[in-house]
Amino acid sequence: MAQPILENKKAHFDYQILETFEAGISLTGQEVKSIMTGKANMAGAFVVVRPGDASLINFKILPYQPNNLMVNFSAKNGSAGGGQEDRSRKLLLHKEQINYLMGKAKEGGLAIIPLTIYRKNGKIKLAIGLAKHKSKRDKRETIKKRETQREMKRVVG
Repeated sequence: MAQPILENKKAHFDYQILETFEAGISLTGQEVKSIMTGKANMAGAFVVVRPGDASLINFKILPYQPNNLMVNFSAKNGSAGGGQEDRSRKLLLHKEQINYLMGKAKEGGLAIIPLTIYRKNGKIKLAIGLAKHKSKRDKRETIKKRETQREMKRVVG
């Protein structure tokens, strides 16, 4: 996987990632520019899988705003602005992957969440994960491990 453009930092804290998949995203040119400048937010985003289709929901991409455009210039007038920053976006997956994810999601207790957005061969790719929600106890253990590692680094380094 290439250098991530955007990461879902809460995903690894709130969920135990069981499997990961690589998916393309159907984006407009302005959305690609916004993502490349870091103007996107994955907090609260999730994937919905239906027969033959997978969609990314609640993924917010702020309008691309180059320096020379007015702030409230709308997309209807030919600008980069627009009001569809949190529309659902189609994910590009193989049919077998969609069927597999649909079967796993029906099992119950599993969620499909976005993990990272990165660039690969000139295209924007999304790593999605099949995840199980962590209990409060598991989260406390994660915090404890992180703090002991910090303490060890501080003592050694």
